[in-house]
Amino acid sequence: MATLSTDIPRRSLVSRLPVLGRIAREIDEDTNTIFWLLPVVVLALVVAVQLWGWAALTMAALAMVPLVFAFFIAISWPGKL
Repeated sequence: MATLSTDIPRRSLVSRLPVLGRIAREIDEDTNTIFWLLPVVVLALVVAVQLWGWAALTMAALAMVPLVFAFFIAISWPGKL
Protein backbone atom coordinates (compact mmCIF):
# COMPACT_ATOMS: atom_id res chain seq x y z
CA MET A 1 0.00 0.00 0.00
CA ALA A 2 1.38 3.38 -0.95
CA THR A 3 1.40 6.24 1.50
CA LEU A 4 0.66 9.72 0.39
CA SER A 5 2.92 12.46 1.55
CA THR A 6 1.15 15.46 3.01
CA ASP A 7 4.20 17.69 3.17
CA ILE A 8 2.47 20.93 2.29
CA PRO A 9 4.76 23.91 2.82
CA ARG A 10 3.54 26.17 5.60
CA ARG A 11 2.76 29.70 4.53
CA SER A 12 2.62 32.74 6.73
CA LEU A 13 -0.67 34.26 7.81
CA VAL A 14 -0.28 37.20 5.43
CA SER A 15 0.31 34.92 2.44
CA ARG A 16 -2.92 33.03 3.21
CA LEU A 17 -5.12 36.14 3.02
CA PRO A 18 -6.97 36.52 -0.28
CA VAL A 19 -5.79 39.91 -1.58
CA LEU A 20 -2.72 40.63 0.54
CA GLY A 21 -1.50 37.06 0.23
CA ARG A 22 -1.22 37.20 -3.52
CA ILE A 23 0.71 40.46 -3.32
CA ALA A 24 2.98 39.07 -0.58
CA ARG A 25 3.72 35.92 -2.60
CA GLU A 26 4.49 37.95 -5.72
CA ILE A 27 6.84 40.24 -3.78
CA ASP A 28 8.60 37.15 -2.39
CA GLU A 29 9.10 35.84 -5.93
CA ASP A 30 10.10 39.11 -7.59
CA THR A 31 11.16 42.17 -5.62
CA ASN A 32 10.45 44.48 -8.57
CA THR A 33 6.73 43.97 -7.96
CA ILE A 34 6.83 46.59 -5.21
CA PHE A 35 7.74 49.21 -7.81
CA TRP A 36 4.49 48.41 -9.63
CA LEU A 37 2.49 48.34 -6.43
CA LEU A 38 3.48 51.82 -5.19
CA PRO A 39 2.11 53.79 -8.18
CA VAL A 40 -1.10 51.75 -8.07
CA VAL A 41 -1.63 52.65 -4.40
CA VAL A 42 -0.88 56.33 -5.06
CA LEU A 43 -3.25 56.34 -8.04
CA ALA A 44 -5.98 54.69 -5.95
CA LEU A 45 -5.53 57.41 -3.33
CA VAL A 46 -5.75 60.14 -5.97
CA VAL A 47 -8.93 58.63 -7.43
CA ALA A 48 -10.42 58.28 -3.94
CA VAL A 49 -9.70 61.95 -3.21
CA GLN A 50 -11.28 62.89 -6.53
CA LEU A 51 -14.42 60.93 -5.65
CA TRP A 52 -14.82 61.56 -1.92
CA GLY A 53 -12.62 64.59 -1.26
CA TRP A 54 -10.98 65.28 2.09
CA ALA A 55 -12.66 62.31 3.76
CA ALA A 56 -10.61 59.85 1.69
CA LEU A 57 -7.39 61.71 2.41
CA THR A 58 -8.21 61.82 6.12
CA MET A 59 -8.94 58.08 6.23
CA ALA A 60 -5.67 57.32 4.44
CA ALA A 61 -3.74 59.50 6.90
CA LEU A 62 -5.48 57.83 9.82
CA ALA A 63 -4.49 54.41 8.47
CA MET A 64 -0.86 55.54 8.19
CA VAL A 65 -0.53 56.59 11.85
CA PRO A 66 0.13 53.07 13.26
CA LEU A 67 2.47 52.29 10.37
CA VAL A 68 4.56 55.40 10.94
CA PHE A 69 4.55 54.76 14.69
CA ALA A 70 5.84 51.21 14.11
CA PHE A 71 8.44 52.58 11.69
CA PHE A 72 9.71 55.04 14.31
CA ILE A 73 9.97 52.25 16.88
CA ALA A 74 11.79 50.02 14.39
CA ILE A 75 14.42 52.62 13.49
CA SER A 76 15.03 53.61 17.10
CA TRP A 77 15.21 50.05 18.46
CA PRO A 78 18.69 49.33 19.87
CA GLY A 79 20.68 46.55 18.29
CA LYS A 80 20.57 44.84 14.94
CA LEU A 81 17.41 44.52 12.89
